[in-house]
Amino acid sequence: MYPKEVKIFAGRKTRYLANKIAKSYDTKLGNILITEFNDGEFQPSFEENIRGCDVFIIQSTFPPADNLWELLMLIDAAKRASARNIIAVIPYFGYGRQDRKDKPRVSIASKLVANLLSAAGVQRLITLDLHADQIQGFFDIPVDHLFASSIFIPQLKKMALPNLTLASPDTGGTRRAAAYAKIMNTGFVICYKQRAKANEVADMALIGDVTGKDVVLVDDILDTGGTLVKAASLMMKNNAASVRAMITHPILSKGAYNQIDKSPLTELFVTDTIPLKKQQPKIKVLTTAHLLATVIKRVEANESIASLFKFED
Repeated sequence: MYPKEVKIFAGRKTRYLANKIAKSYDTKLGNILITEFNDGEFQPSFEENIRGCDVFIIQSTFPPADNLWELLMLIDAAKRASARNIIAVIPYFGYGRQDRKDKPRVSIASKLVANLLSAAGVQRLITLDLHADQIQGFFDIPVDHLFASSIFIPQLKKMALPNLTLASPDTGGTRRAAAYAKIMNTGFVICYKQRAKANEVADMALIGDVTGKDVVLVDDILDTGGTLVKAASLMMKNNAASVRAMITHPILSKGAYNQIDKSPLTELFVTDTIPLKKQQPKIKVLTTAHLLATVIKRVEANESIASLFKFED
């Protein structure tokens, strides 16, 4: 039997990250051609032989929907080109917040995306900090669900804040804040929020004491920034010494950059699963490239991935 050959490709909107992943993997990014037509349609094609190869296709599926569609077309093209295995690497899994019916007559979009990926021919999924863990159950293929803790925890240790306390900006992130607090051997607090409507927080209360503490808020998604800024302000009103945040996926829509700039946040750490629209002094980007390259190596070697998220005291 011929040895497996690994090839890494990327969609257009995630090429900035894929180049770093390929470099960390010690290879070059594969060649893809995207032909655009006058009516707005496009056609991706692999410009090299992938027959019998393990093909990793890297693409975050943030808006516009063309990013998801391009990924689906690349998977389909790889299947028709006789790739041995097709693995989708989706650093940011779009539509992840639509994981259930929260009111009558709505779509469960994340399940629909899972169905589309499976129908296209993907055989494995690698993704980072899903909004809801149960999304893994929407797939009938292996899902490697990675955690940004392997990037943020070393940064927290490096910062060595004297009175560290972890915090969740809402009750949905309690488990994440508790996990970080356990690793860092410190306490955590929770913000309880009530929404007036989607993307708009009406009221927020603090559960726990932050007096004199260096608070670090942790969450998976930063969209408009409303919840994060309100939580940061609440911490300072309750006599916190300082407040920072670590958020995996920086969507940063609408006036988020302006809100962050005017907020009491000292620093905001994010990853590069989504490219920043512009630079902002408070925002520091930590790369996921080494983590994703390591996971690709371990998938190929049939080695443990869970061990990457075990932290020694």
